[in-house]
Order: sequence, then structure tokens, then C-alpha cells
Amino acid sequence: MIGFVFRTCNRLGKKSCYVVTRNSSSAKPELTSVRYKVERGPYATLTESHVNFFKNLLEENRVITDSEECEGYNIDWVKMVRGNSRLVLKPKTREEVSEILKYCNDNRLAVCPQSGNTGLVGGSVPVFDEIVVSMRLMNKIINTDEMSGVVVCEAGCILETLEEHMNKVGLIMPLDLGAKGSCLIGGCVSTNAGGLRLLRYGNLHGNILGLEAVKANGEVVNCLNTLKKDNTGYHMKHLFIGSEGTLGIVTKVAIQCPPLPKATNVAFLGLENFDSVLKAYCLAKAELGEILSSCEMIDRLSLEVCTKYLRLQNPLASGGDGHNFYMLIETAGSQLAHDQEKLTNFVEKAMNEGIIVDGTMSSEPSKMKNIWALRERIAEGIMHEGYTYKYDVSLPLKNFYKVIEVLRQHLKSPDIRRISGYGHLGDGNMHVQVSAKEYSDDIAAQLEPFIFEFISKVNGSVSAEHGIGFKKTKFLHYSKDSSAITLMKQIKQMMDPKGILNPYKVLYPL
Repeated sequence: MIGFVFRTCNRLGKKSCYVVTRNSSSAKPELTSVRYKVERGPYATLTESHVNFFKNLLEENRVITDSEECEGYNIDWVKMVRGNSRLVLKPKTREEVSEILKYCNDNRLAVCPQSGNTGLVGGSVPVFDEIVVSMRLMNKIINTDEMSGVVVCEAGCILETLEEHMNKVGLIMPLDLGAKGSCLIGGCVSTNAGGLRLLRYGNLHGNILGLEAVKANGEVVNCLNTLKKDNTGYHMKHLFIGSEGTLGIVTKVAIQCPPLPKATNVAFLGLENFDSVLKAYCLAKAELGEILSSCEMIDRLSLEVCTKYLRLQNPLASGGDGHNFYMLIETAGSQLAHDQEKLTNFVEKAMNEGIIVDGTMSSEPSKMKNIWALRERIAEGIMHEGYTYKYDVSLPLKNFYKVIEVLRQHLKSPDIRRISGYGHLGDGNMHVQVSAKEYSDDIAAQLEPFIFEFISKVNGSVSAEHGIGFKKTKFLHYSKDSSAITLMKQIKQMMDPKGILNPYKVLYPL
């Protein structure tokens, strides 16, 4: 028997976020250059003279040379990769970014741009001793046009801060991530992040009206357009969106923001098999139409890390083991009663057709927050099991969960603790997690390139929203034709001929 929880309170804001936290283990990962056997590029070695230049350019407290403090910028949040940078710079203005890059280019000093460091492919931390340019202090909201729904801001703005700012004027950020309390908008743009709202609002390529970026030689490229229609020549902004800091450092962004929904509802559903998940998704699209804003899938083992390690409550467990699959469906519209009626009709129809076996619905903020926590905190919960091999991939819906089933058959190691999957069903983005006590070359060799070969065979993509970074450079050809990769290399050579911007990432070797 399905149970429903109804509440009739309006909800002006979106769910709260959960700040990304580092692995609870104190052990440092092995140096990236050692673990992955990378050869250092032809870059200069940092000298005292170089450091003095930056101290004269920036305030001394924005030039970090202390090894312990630098370590926080050298390790990614999932402790998968680790660099050896001895210098972190914190510019506050476009002009400072320009001077930094011009000097680094002239002296062939490699640079690693860094935003919130919440990625999964090692794109935001050094591989060797690259100078880290942290964008955290470039965090001003420059202008908000409430009538046209456009915000212009610096690249270092935290996504959640932008969300709160836009909510106050009746608008909403088109991008929503579980890590929005930590990630910076410049990093989101540089990786073309997708997130929880892509089903409703599309990806950042469609929502970025313009941007400003600094090239490797220090030249500023001003494409900071705020018009929704501007058909004048090449759209240069697209060179920087998704380029992961390899073509330039994004310093400002103009984003179009839709109106803030006046009514939000959430349904959390239990299902017995993936066939039922697909049927529920198709039915949701047909029945909910324009108010459907998110459609997430979670398998049993993914949800378990939240209930087991984070002590979150599964509202559908009822003292038992729960279900094999879960779906989290969110609607966002303008009339609460109308939207609730549509969601209720969808759930009742799905129940009558035997698609779902249990569920709960709510529009009450605290209950919606608790339900969303079961999805948003999975990445945090899995960290309690040790080392996690994470993959962010796109798959055709008929093969969406097949990748998990194939991995369970293929991987053979007594050290593996969990193979699970969850993700954005609405846009085909699966998050694959394989947890083990610690990193193992044997498990890594079983996973790669096997997982990417499978994804290529079913016409998927090796990266859905986190980019290529360092970890996927040698697998780019599974998703990009050689002609496209050749053109990418030509553009890189033209814009960064000395290769100082985020080396060893995206295209490596050149």
C-alpha cells in the first residue's frame, strides 16, 4: 500500500545544499605524477625571484608559499590525485589575473586555475608544481537585471550565494548542484556543469549569455554580452565554456536566470526493477509536462551509504530493507494546488499500473530537504568506505543501469566493497561508484579502459558533466572523433602556444 505525505505550504527557495567535505581519512593520496607515471613538461622551475614578483603584484597574504597551507590546494576533495605546488596566488581583479598570466607565459611557468575544487577528474589540482591561481577572492556580484533576468558576476562567486541573491529578486539559478555550497560559478562554466535542473533548464552552454576571460599571454577577451539574441559572428564564449581552464581563465560571467517557481513538490518513490524506473520516467514526462524539474534515480546500494554512514532516514524503509531502486521527482510551477493534483495523479496512475510499489510526497520545506539529502549526500557517504573510483558518464536510457550490472559481473577483487549507481535519469547522466578500502592498481586496471569501452559501444559519453580533466585524457577518443580532437589541439596551440594553462589536462599529450 502506497503512503502519501501532503503539506500545503508555499516554498520560495530551493532545497538547502550540503557543502562538499574532504575524505575523513587523514592519509594523503600518492603523488599524481608517481601513481600515474606522468612525465613533467618543459616548464621553468619556480625561483625566489618569481615569488618576489608575485608578492610585489599582490598583497603578501594573497601569495601562499607555506607547504602545509599549499597542501589544501594540491589534493582534490575525493583524494584521488595530488600535486606538489609550492605557490598559490589569490587575485582579486581581472587586471591581476592578466599580469599573473603574462608573467607566467613570459617565464614559461605552468599554471593550474582552481575554483571550488569539487570535480571528479583531477582537473583542478596540479599534477606537478604548477602555480595554483585560486579564484575564490573574485566573488563580486556586479549587476542584476531583474526585468530581463540576467546576473553578471565574477567567476569566484559561490553557486549557493548566487542562488540566494537571485531568490531575493524572484529569480532562480538555472544550475543546481549538490556541491553548490563549495563550487564556484567560474569552475561550473569551465566544466560546463550539468546538475539537478538540466532536465528543466538545460546545460550552461544555453544559459551563459556572455563571459570575460584572460588568455595565456595575459590578453583579456571581452565577450560579456547580456543580450539573449546576438547573432554577430563567431560565438567566442563557447571556446571557454567546458574548456576546463586550458584556453583561458574565466573572470566574469553573464547568466540568464528564469523566474523562481512559486510552488515546489517532491515525490520519493520505491521501485523493484530498472524496467519500472524507465516506465515511471516516461509516465512522468507525459503526466507532469511543463512542471517537471528534476528526475533522479538511486539504486539500493547508493542510498545505503546515506542511511548507514550519515544516519539519514529512508522514508520508505518502514522497518524493512527498502527497495531495489528509488526515484526522486520534483515539480516546480506557479500554483501549488494545481501542481500537487498533477503529481498525485501521476503517482496514482503509476501505482495502479504496478510501476511503483511505495512512495511519499511533500511540499513542506523541511521534508523536501530531508528527501533531497538522500540524493545529494551520496557522494559524501561513500567516502566513509575508503577509496572510491568515481565515474561521471552519459548513457542512452536503455543502457543507463546496464553499466552497473556489467561492472558487477566484470570486476573481480575481494577488496571491492560496493558497486553502485545513481544520477540524473532525466538527462542520461549516471554516477558510477566503486568503493574499496584503499586505492589498488589491480582494480584500476580492471576498470579502465573497460568501462569506457562499454560506454563507447552503447554510444554514450565518457564524461557527462565533470569534464575530462587529468583522469580521462587518454580516453577522450572513446567519445570524440579524431578530426574533432585534432581541431581541439589546433585551437589549444593557437591560444596557448607554450602550453602553460592547466597542462596535462583535457588534451595530453598535445
